[in-house]
Amino acid sequence: MNTRTYTKKDIVKRVANQTKSSYDQTAPYVNEIFDALRDMMSKSYDNIRIEVRNFGVFEIKPTKAKPRARNPRTNEEVYVPAHKKSHFKPGKILKQQFKQPI
Repeated sequence: MNTRTYTKKDIVKRVANQTKSSYDQTAPYVNEIFDALRDMMSKSYDNIRIEVRNFGVFEIKPTKAKPRARNPRTNEEVYVPAHKKSHFKPGKILKQQFKQPI
């Protein structure tokens, strides 16, 4: 199975083509959008939810500490401290696209 990887550069090119503007004009705006999302997601709140209509929801949720986790290679018990995890839930339009037969 082949995997296509898109980078921020690809996103900037696509937005520039759709808005009929240059790459150099579009790049700062795309960078600022990603910077804003990153800043919002890295706040010190326990639960963070960023909803982008017709796209999806980004969520940051806390996890519990795991005092008796196990390293599968060595079978050694390790302590995993509490941390945060990210989750993306696609919106209605994306879900419909995913349900299309291949």
